[in-house]
Amino acid sequence: MLRRFNVIDQRLTEVSTDPCLVSVYISPDDEEKRFLVHTLKIDEHTLNSALDPDELSRIEFEPEHVAIIFKRPKSYSYQDQYVFRVGSTGLFLFKDRLIVVISEDVPVFDGVQLMRSAGPGYVMLRTIYRSIFHFLEHLRVISSISDQLQDKINKAMENRYLINLFTLEKSLVYYLNSINSNGVLLEKIRLNAAKFGFTTEETELLEDTLIENTQCYRQSEIYSNILASLMDARASIVSNNINVLVKTLNIITICIMVPTLVVSAFSMNVNIPLQRHPFAFWIILSFATVSVLTVVYFWWRKKW
Repeated sequence: MLRRFNVIDQRLTEVSTDPCLVSVYISPDDEEKRFLVHTLKIDEHTLNSALDPDELSRIEFEPEHVAIIFKRPKSYSYQDQYVFRVGSTGLFLFKDRLIVVISEDVPVFDGVQLMRSAGPGYVMLRTIYRSIFHFLEHLRVISSISDQLQDKINKAMENRYLINLFTLEKSLVYYLNSINSNGVLLEKIRLNAAKFGFTTEETELLEDTLIENTQCYRQSEIYSNILASLMDARASIVSNNINVLVKTLNIITICIMVPTLVVSAFSMNVNIPLQRHPFAFWIILSFATVSVLTVVYFWWRKKW
């Protein structure tokens, strides 16, 4: 699917016809791939890399364009079951336009503010800059979900919430790798800024993007370290909750066994005291009650 965008009122607005500043190909079909490969001279391997979620960020200089593959987080939904995935996006920078290739229909330019004289290079940098904030938004969601899972783990008797926390930790590892890969890409762009012919505004935006990506990486690292370091403690909490439950059940069992012993002693088929007493039933019941109260008082004194 092809979507076209032009800068209108300092924002990228979708238009229906060419010429356009930005063309976004969403999961391009065979015909669109042939156009990109044969007409625009985009390398077929690089094009497929833009649709491969496991591809690393990289930059390639071609005769007529610059190919950039960078990582961005995929949209998260409740059905993902705490799995935050990362996808690849291809940016193909030409002199007069920017080609974006992505595997899913997501708002790539959502909230992107542009200059009036924004060119394809500036849009490319803003796209990468926006993906960093997308990572930060997901990190805040992960932090919120982690807090909710911790509250549930404190009361849990099963490993389900602990497994969900492991899944979050795994997602953070993928995020760390992707953000670090984007950092290497941005550093390569900075070293080759002369080949891009960046303006002063674009150079400043590139520096800001590098700083934001570094801060995003550090924040991801902090979240990942916290989850990893406290995982054993959370597993111990689940085990301790089970131990407390077993202890409570044992106390209940003992409290039931003591009056059962009293009643059993007075129910034997032999001559026993009080067997002809008119209030034998109530006396035996009192003995059983007193035995229960004695055991409860004993546990209370022991603070068990």
